[in-house]
Amino acid sequence: MTAYTINFNSVFEMTDEQFYQLCRANPEVKFERNTKGELIIMPPTGGETGKRNASLTARFVIWNEQSKLGVVFDSSTCFKLPTGTERSPDVAWIRQDRWDALTPEQKEKFPPIAPDFVLELLSPSDRLNDVQAKLKEYIDSGVKLGWLIDPQTQRVEIHRPNGATEILEKPATLSDEIVLPGFVLNLEFLWD
Repeated sequence: MTAYTINFNSVFEMTDEQFYQLCRANPEVKFERNTKGELIIMPPTGGETGKRNASLTARFVIWNEQSKLGVVFDSSTCFKLPTGTERSPDVAWIRQDRWDALTPEQKEKFPPIAPDFVLELLSPSDRLNDVQAKLKEYIDSGVKLGWLIDPQTQRVEIHRPNGATEILEKPATLSDEIVLPGFVLNLEFLWD
């Protein structure tokens, strides 16, 4: 299945509150908005992608519970990025001090903050160039590290603010001591 982009701007411009209410009224549908204000309807994942997402998220949660350095979010969390987009990465992590700086209302709705780290897992229904553009959008919004993992090609793209994208072919592990101190992601389960 493919994500669909709908442009309502010629009819009406949806406010942040209206977008939030649309998402709340349709919890079975995953929506995002791009920089043009267009509504993106995301398809549900299949079983293999859902299983991989859950395993990835669990590894971050376990590390974070031990390190107590921040907050981990799953793919159902939508962030209001500084560029004006609303996006839901497959996994996101925010340093604790940055999360604590938000008000309770900001934490409850779509947090108006760029995560420190995002991970996107390419599913069979995703278009690589669309997900790469999403990673660029995250980095342009202030994300310090982004990983794009493609289980089909066993390839990983590492995105950083300096604009360079590092490509790894079937790496056994991923880590970044600056953004994710002490975290090592073993990728063998994805390549089997």
